[in-house]
Amino acid sequence: MTDANDFAVLAAMLKAGLKSKPKLTPVEYARRFAIEKALQQRRYCDAFALWRACARKACRRQQRCCGEPQVCLRRALDRVPHPVQHRARQEILDAMPRNIGAPERAARQCMPRDLYEK
Repeated sequence: MTDANDFAVLAAMLKAGLKSKPKLTPVEYARRFAIEKALQQRRYCDAFALWRACARKACRRQQRCCGEPQVCLRRALDRVPHPVQHRARQEILDAMPRNIGAPERAARQCMPRDLYEK
């Protein structure tokens, strides 16, 4: 029965015309990667609860990162043990949707140290 259903779906796709998705330009890929990279830094700040030691009152009040996540994360990387970093990354990957775009997937697969240019 599933073979007939699969065939019906394939026939409908052929009838509609198989259209490939347009490829991202390098500029668009870089733009989307940069946006997701900033969001990923904020996710790591929240996962490590860096707001507890933040100098900004807004971060402590909201109990999340509200300021400059790249500064807080860079300062805290030496204090957060590597297994904790790996566990946070794995939790983020587990929560990632399966149909996410390539730039967003690449940014979310980064460890906290990978989010900074050398």
